[in-house]
Amino acid sequence: MEFEFDLENPLPPSNEKYPSLFYIENDHMPSKTYLQSLNSADLNLTIRREIVSSIFDFSRKFDPFLAYLAINYLDRFLSTNSIPEVKPWILKLVAISCISLALKMRKTECSVSDLQDGGLIFDSLTIEKMEMLILGALKWRMRSINPFSFINFFIPFFKFKDKDSIQALKNRATKIILKAQNDIKLLEFKPSIVSATALLSATHELFPMQLPSFRDGIYSCSYVQKENLLNCYNLMQEVAMDGYESVSNMARSSCTPDNVLDLHCFSSSISNSKDSQTSEITNINGNEIRDLKRRKVDDFAMDE
Repeated sequence: MEFEFDLENPLPPSNEKYPSLFYIENDHMPSKTYLQSLNSADLNLTIRREIVSSIFDFSRKFDPFLAYLAINYLDRFLSTNSIPEVKPWILKLVAISCISLALKMRKTECSVSDLQDGGLIFDSLTIEKMEMLILGALKWRMRSINPFSFINFFIPFFKFKDKDSIQALKNRATKIILKAQNDIKLLEFKPSIVSATALLSATHELFPMQLPSFRDGIYSCSYVQKENLLNCYNLMQEVAMDGYESVSNMARSSCTPDNVLDLHCFSSSISNSKDSQTSEITNINGNEIRDLKRRKVDDFAMDE
């Protein structure tokens, strides 16, 4: 029996679902040298940027998870394959083929003509040939293990039992994960780590008083390495803080210094270094705190 693919539940039902996900998540990541190749060559970065832009353009009529899956396929493909000729038609063909594969996995009805933009037109056979190249690079692992796959694993570490609070946390973490895919620096981290740090960032925004206990709960997980979690969290905050204003702060219409500084004290609380914590707080002036409070959450389009 074939089970429908879902980013949150990528594998068929199993009694050992999460151990299996943690065990195989490395097989669903770009190669270890991919990030280095993007950072070392402007051409490689330009190629990715152009194809990602096309994926977003072609997939606007669909839900954002489709674009996420297509870009996941793209990064895994580019990490083991180079594009010999950087021509616009080749980049568009790769973009359309990634979207086509994602559509098939999501079982979304769509014809080849729906993926064309009225400019370059590709026939079905051409797209199928590119799909086969991509599938070969992915080793036919289309049920991508991704950060969404681990959200429901980490949610129980959040002690709230209120369903509305849990859903709000999950919704915000989902938006952060979608947005984080645009930051290539996060490609080096396992999907599970990206998931955990997105939830921590969402907790910092929505329920800052719960951050320490939630963080400690995730630390207790045997699948999580603290150092990787911290490094990813620091990068994730740059994504989440782009246009940031805590929803909980908005509700109170004011922000206490303690809550504002939770972010800056996060790494210090791990090492329990009071000197380091004091140094970080000292470097933040009043204007920066006021600027932080005035920023607004850049709401990723989830409801379109």
